[in-house]
Amino acid sequence: MLPPIENLLAMPPDAVTELLLAEPEGQWFDRKSARISARSLAETLVAMANAEGGGIAIGFRAGTCEGIDDRPQAQNEWRQAGVNLTLPPVRFEPILLRCINARGAADHALLLAIPPSNQVHTTTRDEVFLRTGDENRRLSFEQRIEFQYDRGDTSFEITPASTYGPSPLDADSIAAYAEQVGHPDPQRLLQARDLVGPDGETRTAGALLFAADPQRAFPQAFVRVLKYAGRERRTGREQNLISDIRCVGRLPQQIDAARQAMREAVPKRRALGPDGRFGWFGMVPEEVWLEALVNAVIHRAYSNFGDHIRLAVFDDRVEVSSPGRFPGIMPLGDLLEVRRFARNPRIARVMTDLSYGQELGEGLRRMVAVMEASGRQRPVVRQVAGGVEIALSGALVQPDELRGMPEAARRVFEQIALAGRLRTGELVALTGYSRPVVLRNLHALTARGLVRRVGHSAKDPQAYWTAELS
Repeated sequence: MLPPIENLLAMPPDAVTELLLAEPEGQWFDRKSARISARSLAETLVAMANAEGGGIAIGFRAGTCEGIDDRPQAQNEWRQAGVNLTLPPVRFEPILLRCINARGAADHALLLAIPPSNQVHTTTRDEVFLRTGDENRRLSFEQRIEFQYDRGDTSFEITPASTYGPSPLDADSIAAYAEQVGHPDPQRLLQARDLVGPDGETRTAGALLFAADPQRAFPQAFVRVLKYAGRERRTGREQNLISDIRCVGRLPQQIDAARQAMREAVPKRRALGPDGRFGWFGMVPEEVWLEALVNAVIHRAYSNFGDHIRLAVFDDRVEVSSPGRFPGIMPLGDLLEVRRFARNPRIARVMTDLSYGQELGEGLRRMVAVMEASGRQRPVVRQVAGGVEIALSGALVQPDELRGMPEAARRVFEQIALAGRLRTGELVALTGYSRPVVLRNLHALTARGLVRRVGHSAKDPQAYWTAELS
């Protein structure tokens, strides 16, 4: 991530050049050639303003620095693109940076710093673009209508926090944030991230991230971790709630507290770890439920004062529920095709600065990949009244070939699938079965194409078994 503008301006030209060439293009950064037209530039201006803001560095092409000093007329056109070629005008700050071009001569690059907008911007050709990763996605007519509707949700994070209650900021946490991103002035950093207004008034996003006690103004902004006995939720005389932990504080504090509570609540299985030692591991991989937790905290609808985030832990699954439905431009079909969207772009940006945040869409894809790699079914996502629920099953996907096989065969297969690879002796230790029983079931599983022995010979002491999960 690029350092603060003040730091860039103070760097020597060769360091600026090296940094801007090394910065990966993505959600918040793009490089453009000095030959780019103002009209093409307008598409990226619109896309970033409609998403989470970002920076565009002009004067770079094919891994080299071209510089822009020999394009004075183009410089004027780029600076005017936001006014002349977008509707409503996209506002940005142009910063002229010293650099060294590919010929070794002193030159300049132009960095356009674009804040996220609360409006839906179009080009003068009436096209709407949305920044998604390192691409500018043009929205269809239907997506555009939905996006205009969803845009109302994103404005909540910039409303004055004082509207809802006192929200004095915690100076220590702000100073720590400024130190982490290398910014010399914490107050200017808050303004740069749009967390306080020009008059210094704290906005909702700023209060949720840095207030000393965010729940005074936003009592609904907390995470609840619930542990149930069994596989379903019961009430009344059959109530089966074991523990109910409320995680409050600033958003990073909520995640840290919920993470610790979940580590204790999620049921464990004994399995072989990546270090080759046996240990107790969560029924649902921590990487998956943590991804769901972080996404919920960053992307929930904080304008919903009547609900909070819940993580419910059962014997066989974890359910994560979050206020705020998926935006209309993200139809729930294939989770791998869900587009990136940030309901709270300012919160998302700061949480990424703090090494917490991942984007809705990116996070879902990671969850799918980890669950499938571990032999579990994909996360099940559904829209409910006023929110989204994600179910993370701890059960392995059972191949059809396992039907009718004895329980011992199922347990042997499950242990191999969970660990990825196991030796016969390790299976004996994990299942508690005798070696002849384990071998008999391994041979039965092999005959059905469910497991495979990997070794150099029939007596190879290093041979192991893998599951055929395809």
